[in-house]
Amino acid sequence: MSSRILPTRQRNDVRQYDDLVDEWWVPRGKFAMLHWIAEARAALVPPAPREGAVLVDFACGAGLLAPRLSEKGYTHVGFDLSSSALDLARSHGVVALQADVRAAPFADRSVDVVCAGEILEHVEDTDRVVAEACRILRPGGLLVIDTIAKTLLARLLAVELAERVPGGAPRGIHDPRLFVDRTRLVRACAAGGVDLELHGLRPGVWSLVRFWARRSITASMVPTWSTAVLFQGVGRKRR
Repeated sequence: MSSRILPTRQRNDVRQYDDLVDEWWVPRGKFAMLHWIAEARAALVPPAPREGAVLVDFACGAGLLAPRLSEKGYTHVGFDLSSSALDLARSHGVVALQADVRAAPFADRSVDVVCAGEILEHVEDTDRVVAEACRILRPGGLLVIDTIAKTLLARLLAVELAERVPGGAPRGIHDPRLFVDRTRLVRACAAGGVDLELHGLRPGVWSLVRFWARRSITASMVPTWSTAVLFQGVGRKRR
């Protein structure tokens, strides 16, 4: 991990990802939990339904999904604003483009799967990003989301606590003002033709203990009944 002094940024400043570029693929680095969540996200993606199937990875970062999808048969296309992260994504086999999640560079009804992982809590206009994800999905295509709920509990755990423990979020990476209203998210997906089902996600307690005790280089995420902190959403576009 890099020991260089990082510049002070405002919360949710996209430049933090360039500041932390050396951390992306460090198992016990500042993005450790993103690896755990990427594993859980990939588990929701079935094998490609046809030859030439395309999976689009909104805000793909350094391509953490890539090794988890490598045997599922998709052309993995990702896009992001961070050029330094995109260079890493390309090195892991992602067809990586520089673009904004508010204007996905794909035709209507052109892709089989959209993954929007750990991005909705970073944008001002969630509805617009969701509309773009739904727009590019083929009828019958799959939408997979994970994000942070707009609750006091999420603010306490995902910001006040997680930014202070090993494996948690980097300091200042989230702005809790942007955390996601679950009812509004489901409504926005329905408007785009996707009936989204939500379920909660959390680190497995014993895997987290092993990680903190340095007996493991990773931890695992497990489903939970509560969507009040971190949650996943899955749905197919209506035909």
